[in-house]
Amino acid sequence: KAIITEVAGFAEHTVFAPQDLSKFNAKNPLPVLVWGNGGCANSPRGHEKFLNEIASYGYIVLATGTMPKEGAPRGMGGMGGNQSRAEQQVESMDWAFAQNADKNSPYYQKIDTKNICVSGMSCGGLQALVNCFDQRVTSIMICNSGLLNSGGGSMMGGMPSVPKEKLQDIHCPIIYILGGESDIAYANGMDDFKRIEKQPAIAVNLPVGHGGTYAQPNGGEFAIVARAWLDWQLKGDKDASKMFVGDKPAILQRKDWTIQKNAKVK
Repeated sequence: KAIITEVAGFAEHTVFAPQDLSKFNAKNPLPVLVWGNGGCANSPRGHEKFLNEIASYGYIVLATGTMPKEGAPRGMGGMGGNQSRAEQQVESMDWAFAQNADKNSPYYQKIDTKNICVSGMSCGGLQALVNCFDQRVTSIMICNSGLLNSGGGSMMGGMPSVPKEKLQDIHCPIIYILGGESDIAYANGMDDFKRIEKQPAIAVNLPVGHGGTYAQPNGGEFAIVARAWLDWQLKGDKDASKMFVGDKPAILQRKDWTIQKNAKVK
């Protein structure tokens, strides 16, 4: 079972982690998922089922923003107050390293700082693409997102971007999890994927549109595929890799999914 907490001294962030931390230690640490929200929202509300599901399988999820109080309005950028900042994902990584080294922290020597995935949905995915060049990042998961073809421009206030040319500097494996052709981010995400040649890159699509399956029970299909990626990349789980690799990847046995891989995927 995983729980959602806000931690003193870690402002503007929410932590999703297993409720029972006793089974985790330096030999069996929690890999890290750093998450940015859709709509540049400063709250993971709307993604909580998806993120809690991932945490329940032995991850610490550090999400941008805080959960709003009961009865708060459900605006996108207004969820949890101000719009989020891309730097909050860097703050999440900084916090993970600090907690792992702090003898007074409940996470002392229980965080796998050598296995960090930076991720996010829509605007949060763009934030992840801004931060993915951080050398602490070992995996990238971009959901319903892709760099804007306007170069470094922005479609809305607070939505970050970097030039497409920067994709050549990606230093670790990356997956795009998209909602099919009706996903407003489909064209940008697929264009990103086709430009990445130096690192393993995968693009998977489920025709559900831009909203994904985050709000479905346990995060729906997106959570199943995302966890397979994380288990493979952050835990070295060979069985999980079967979702994506080989001539008959397991994802194609799941209803309506499609997959594309570049030559670096083995």
